[in-house]
Amino acid sequence: MKSRLIPFIALALTTTLSAADWTPMFNGKDLSGWEIIGDGFWQFMPDGTLLGERRPSKDEPAKGKESFTRAEYRAWRDNQSWLYTNRNDYGEFDLHLEFWTRTMGNSGVSLRDPSRAKYGVTIPADFTKTPSKLGYEIQINNQYPDPHPTGSIYGFVDAKVGSQKDNDWNSMDIESRNDIIRVKLNGVLVAEHPGDPKRPKTGPIGLQLHDQFSVIQFRNVKIREIK
Repeated sequence: MKSRLIPFIALALTTTLSAADWTPMFNGKDLSGWEIIGDGFWQFMPDGTLLGERRPSKDEPAKGKESFTRAEYRAWRDNQSWLYTNRNDYGEFDLHLEFWTRTMGNSGVSLRDPSRAKYGVTIPADFTKTPSKLGYEIQINNQYPDPHPTGSIYGFVDAKVGSQKDNDWNSMDIESRNDIIRVKLNGVLVAEHPGDPKRPKTGPIGLQLHDQFSVIQFRNVKIREIK
């Protein structure tokens, strides 16, 4: 009996310690520890859910004009906004979050972007230097006309489809390591890639408002850093 009990106690202790390693990334009240990049509007709902949407932009193409070109409209529409951690030194970690976005919604999670999305919030944006080009972006896509499904490591590998619940809450788990990035969607491994050895190994973490019509919600966002 004793030999069976000790392994059980050890397993329970390991599980408890592992759970204790997780740290919430939001306090559920304000954006302490985070910085809004661009014209995004972020607020907490009464239950602690984080809601992100766009503010009316002073650079709306019709402002002060009787007409505007298709190019001007696209430059305004595709202008990004982000929410970034103040910390710039996240290295190896596990990140858990749950997300909901509107039908045709598009969002993402930024890893290790040294620019903190500054090239994506200009009009027009420089899409050669957005977070997915300088660091990594984990895609969130609810029926948006983009070939990269939710969980894709944008520009590196597309996620396996079939695990997402459209128009509903989903969970995402990201393992960020020096030599591998793995993404699980609702508990299913959908993408992994060793990354680009030329890109940074550390950096901030960001949450995306993809365009002027973005609406995104996050909850239960927590991190476990690997020391």
